[in-house]
Amino acid sequence: MPIEFPALNFAAVGPVAVVIISAFVVMFLELYARDKRVLGYLSLAGLAVAAAVTFGLFDRMAVPSYQSMFVSDGFALVLNLVFVAAAALSILIALSYMGDRGLQRGEYYALILFSTSGMMLMAGATDLIIVFMGLEVMSIALYVLAGFNRQKLGSGEAGMKYFILGAFASAFFLYGVALVYGATGTTNLNEIGVWFAGTGNGLADPIALVGLSLLLVGFAFKVAAVPFQWWTPDVYQGAPTSVTAFMSVGAKAAGFAALLRVLIVAFGQVFTVDWQIAVAALAVLTMTGGNIAALAQKDIKRMLAYSSIAHAGYILVGVAAGSVDAVKAVSFYLLAYTFMNIGAFAVVAVLERRSAISASIVDYAGLAGRKPVLALVMLLFMFSLTGIPPFVGFWGKLYVFYAAVNANLTWLAVVAVLNSAISAFYYLGVVVQMYFRSAPEDAAAPAPITISGPMAIALGVAAVITVVFGLWPTPLVSLTSLAVFG
Repeated sequence: MPIEFPALNFAAVGPVAVVIISAFVVMFLELYARDKRVLGYLSLAGLAVAAAVTFGLFDRMAVPSYQSMFVSDGFALVLNLVFVAAAALSILIALSYMGDRGLQRGEYYALILFSTSGMMLMAGATDLIIVFMGLEVMSIALYVLAGFNRQKLGSGEAGMKYFILGAFASAFFLYGVALVYGATGTTNLNEIGVWFAGTGNGLADPIALVGLSLLLVGFAFKVAAVPFQWWTPDVYQGAPTSVTAFMSVGAKAAGFAALLRVLIVAFGQVFTVDWQIAVAALAVLTMTGGNIAALAQKDIKRMLAYSSIAHAGYILVGVAAGSVDAVKAVSFYLLAYTFMNIGAFAVVAVLERRSAISASIVDYAGLAGRKPVLALVMLLFMFSLTGIPPFVGFWGKLYVFYAAVNANLTWLAVVAVLNSAISAFYYLGVVVQMYFRSAPEDAAAPAPITISGPMAIALGVAAVITVVFGLWPTPLVSLTSLAVFG
């Protein structure tokens, strides 16, 4: 009998393959490149090709591939664009930021690309094994990146904390996978959903419920949800700012991508009521805890870390809704959050480079007088993160909250709106420092603030998208409307 090999759909994994090949090319050329910035530009070229391949797949029918373990449906493709955008902006920031610190090394860009490939695997995974594989590829690269600055003790501490706590989270996730497999006999998300729908007694299965709980714990760590967020401020503060910018968006988006697919596809038939209550409670704790902690911060990177936790809470509001519209709303939020949050970290990176401004918020006093354009773009990002119209962050929150109302979670939307009002205090506090406070008279003469070409591109792209798609959100709405499960 002839051996039959399964058909391989190489197009489905095209974007992932391009990113991985680009990473290996960067690793090889690192041996010969004298100016390591060339490797950064090469990485950007690879990401551009991956984005082009992603757009080309939108016109194809999504077909589960590789024994139904991976799919390039609309949801995965939209999230691929989020990951590519986050990686590209982070590389643009790093081309200046890492060079100023003597950290311009080829392996940095290779690690960014490998981490991005893991994120893409998580977004398209339709099997818990592939979810875990993507999770580990993403996480291991991020552990190294967090501790990349070996000249700084805080960076090594950040990498070690992230690694140790990440290992615990992976253990919880794997144990959850084992229990779900024990209950259903499969790790395929669609088959798990069919099994629960067919048996009709899923709610009475304690093994499946415990497995789901452990999966939620693993995902909650990756998206920095309360009470699994303790690593976030220390890691964000200690890691190089270009890494923090990438981590704050990419890892969060990948975690939410996998979480949405697992909950809706595998557990949406039977456990909707159970996980909806759990996720809603997690959302309230996360956005409230993040906002309250952010109010007390004096360091801007720690403030943005806690605000990132709060934004995870807002996104969990959409996850709790669990509808088709909620999936689209979360996709829109993640795409908008990519540009406004990385833009804010880009400003922090500029001011960390050569100026006398430290990471303290009070040191931003008088920035509008010294560098009015930089202060203006920071103002745009702060307003957008708050959810003030007419910036893109406003539409992101509106769509997520609206999805919650349509899912009869009006109370959760109200809590989210109140939390958005709380966030205005610390976001606008940065604006007050820049525009309404002056630097202390006894302060040393500030060093000149310079912005390199790649950094200017990153800031410009983030600012333009934050404003233009806030005034005209239709293109982003049209794009994210394609974010549906195949």
